[in-house]
Amino acid sequence: MARPLNRSILPLTAFVLIALALSTWFSSSIRTGINKTPLAPKPPPGPPPLPRHPLYKPERTDRPPPIVDNFPLAANAKSASDLPPTPSWNRPPKEHVKESTPLFIGFTRNWLLIQQTVVSYITAGWPPADIYVVENTGTMHANNKGQLSLQNPFYLNHTRLKDIYGVNVLQTPALFTFAQLQNFFIFTAGERNWTHYYWSHMDVLALPEETWKDPETGEFKNLYQRTLDDLRLTLTTEERWAMTFYAYDRFTLVNRTAYEEVGGWDSSIGYYGTDCDMYERLTMADMKQNDRPNGLIYDVGSSVDDLSVLYRRSPGNPDAEDDRAGPGYIHLRDTCDGMQVFKNSHEGGRNFWQATQSGGQGEPYYKDVDGFEFSVFLTIKHGENVMAEKWGHRGCALRGAGLKAEDAWRVEHDWDYWDRPEHDGLRRELEAAGWPKDRVQG
Repeated sequence: MARPLNRSILPLTAFVLIALALSTWFSSSIRTGINKTPLAPKPPPGPPPLPRHPLYKPERTDRPPPIVDNFPLAANAKSASDLPPTPSWNRPPKEHVKESTPLFIGFTRNWLLIQQTVVSYITAGWPPADIYVVENTGTMHANNKGQLSLQNPFYLNHTRLKDIYGVNVLQTPALFTFAQLQNFFIFTAGERNWTHYYWSHMDVLALPEETWKDPETGEFKNLYQRTLDDLRLTLTTEERWAMTFYAYDRFTLVNRTAYEEVGGWDSSIGYYGTDCDMYERLTMADMKQNDRPNGLIYDVGSSVDDLSVLYRRSPGNPDAEDDRAGPGYIHLRDTCDGMQVFKNSHEGGRNFWQATQSGGQGEPYYKDVDGFEFSVFLTIKHGENVMAEKWGHRGCALRGAGLKAEDAWRVEHDWDYWDRPEHDGLRRELEAAGWPKDRVQG
């Protein structure tokens, strides 16, 4: 008996429907694959987003303690007459000598040290009217207007310097580097027709040698008198001279025209190295540099407790003068010796005194103490790089490296010379003969 028609075609119908469905899906997949655009590679992850607030450095916890003025008597003085008189053996001539003796002392920071330096020169015999404190703080007229406080590193008391001590105060229009300040000295001397001038660091303490006697006359002479005698000899010489050092450059006599002849100080070398550059160029120009004694010029980074001791009054009777070269002087000299040793052996370096004040927040032209110090450090490093590029030599021995004045900016790096393959054989021979690499010049 035959099967019904509807049952025989059901499997076939199902097969056809499944085949059509598969065919439709496969065709659609092919079309999708053909028309689909390839995806671009995923970009690498970028830097994380910046914070929505500044990331502050940790606050300093080792702020120096507040300073106390090192001359209470001057702090309370109304006029110069309120101070003790200069020791009789150190008083300058009543009438100024015919020679000019201007003394520049640059100041940037640390009131205690600049006050000590000024008072020490006055009590050592230098005429106050010949002393010029050059304010180089970058604070415009803030000090002159009394807007900075004692704890501010850049504080300078104009009133006391001018009205009580009788010295002069000049101001730079902006914060100068050491080299720029030296050029300011030259410029100012030229403006005032000074053929020569003296300059001193602000971190020194000047004392006469009270035990010293002139070899010819046997007479005592103070620091100013000895300096004046040397000046008179220097001005009569026919030799080409540039300067005279007294205790190196702690105190220096400058021949202005000599400095001008070689182009002044290189202001692109702001701090360390600029003295080497200047003094080497002067020597290359056959300018003599003298080195002579005139007293005791101490390199210090701290102050005596009370500057009254520099006036040499009798310990038992402040109205009486102490004995010249007596126990009081010996004690003072020994104290200064100790201060100099303390500075040059300080664990914070010999310039530790530059960070002994940290106040002034909220005052005009305020500078963050640490930030200012670091900016000076970066300027120093830049100057050292300029010095090396200018002369193609690292270090100060320019003439020892065979350099002449006309070689500036014209020579290649001598420290690269022996690293070149073509010089390897000669370098080995010289080193074998005992010539250190850094001492051999190409």
